[in-house]
Amino acid sequence: MQVITAAHSEWIFPFTGLQPAQFRKLVRLVAERGGDGTADGRPGRQWALDLADRVLLVATYWRTNLTMRQIGPLFGVSHCAAHRVIDTLAPLLALAPVRKRPVEQIAIVDGTLIPTRDHRLAARSKNYRYSTNLQVAIDANTRLVIAVGDPQPGNRNDTIVYRSSGIQEKLAGRPVMADGGYRGNPEVIMPYRKPSDGSALPD
Repeated sequence: MQVITAAHSEWIFPFTGLQPAQFRKLVRLVAERGGDGTADGRPGRQWALDLADRVLLVATYWRTNLTMRQIGPLFGVSHCAAHRVIDTLAPLLALAPVRKRPVEQIAIVDGTLIPTRDHRLAARSKNYRYSTNLQVAIDANTRLVIAVGDPQPGNRNDTIVYRSSGIQEKLAGRPVMADGGYRGNPEVIMPYRKPSDGSALPD
């Protein structure tokens, strides 16, 4: 039994973050890129889900971090079928890279811990799992990802990884905003901190 479907627009925003009109535009774009193809490229082999539901499945997978064994039952398909949908459609949802971005573009950067079994790249971190610290920068206006740093061991803090992951060079020349965890990087715009003597912040 299929629980989530694009036919009911109330499911779209909670699972994708897109408004229904934006989602329909995305489905049209995927169709233009060949998303309407058959399940394995052979005539007669059709998908169990229509294109809109397949796009919704991929967007839900990216948005929620649910496993394929969880995603499959939500859409009434096996986890193997969910894997095939993601493997086939995911590249068609990717944005075309922008060759040149305006220098005045404001970027917001933050780090996220990603669990991984590859201990050559990971370390025990504050979540007590082996993970990597991945720095991600987004455009402050569009909220689209504009730069990603190289993964670093998860026990390193953001201010160090910002310099060692290469994202600092990728954002060079642009205003960058971050939280208070990036102290030590003078070019990063951070919230003002209360003076150590307890006095009020100046106007």
